[in-house]
Amino acid sequence: MTLNPDPTLLNNLYWITLVAVVVSSASGVLKAGFQEFDLFGVVIIAIAVGLGGGSLRDILLDREVFWIRDQVFFIASLASAISIFIGARLVKISPRLFLIPDAAGLASFAIAGTLVALMMDIPWLVASFMGVMTGIMGGIFRDLLCNEPPVVFQSPLYATVSWAGSLMFIGLLYIELDVTVAAAIAGLSMFIARLLAIYFDVGLPRFRFKS
Repeated sequence: MTLNPDPTLLNNLYWITLVAVVVSSASGVLKAGFQEFDLFGVVIIAIAVGLGGGSLRDILLDREVFWIRDQVFFIASLASAISIFIGARLVKISPRLFLIPDAAGLASFAIAGTLVALMMDIPWLVASFMGVMTGIMGGIFRDLLCNEPPVVFQSPLYATVSWAGSLMFIGLLYIELDVTVAAAIAGLSMFIARLLAIYFDVGLPRFRFKS
């Protein structure tokens, strides 16, 4: 299926992406903060998380990288990083708090990535995986820069939630649900599913050799 990039759809994509950048950058700062990085290190982590997944998506789709085309996204990432950096000095923060904005970023970037791919006439299955890549790659960059195993490879239902949500979003579009409503339903479903998976520690089976 192909979505026509009309002004309403482009506006929705803009705001979904902006929210994704802000919350993902915040998750990067919170994770980097527990490594006691300095301000520059924190900003680099935030930018990698907030802009990394979308950058990889745009490169793979051979389109202009979104934050280079419009520096508002870069500014939003910087502002989010600096705000959280300052706020963390004033308020005590739990080490696991980064999982909440991380889940929000996962959901919103998955929707944005899927939307972009569909607007470029990418087949629906590949479009859904573009949503996954957009949602998870920032977190992978964050964890690698923090010298930790990526959360996506060992955390309860991370990429699985993203892919299921992207497919749900496409399915809702196929039944001709309004794009904004479909994005809200699929995005909220991903966010809630991710938090529930963390709370109940629900994950996929791990690889093990037979003993």
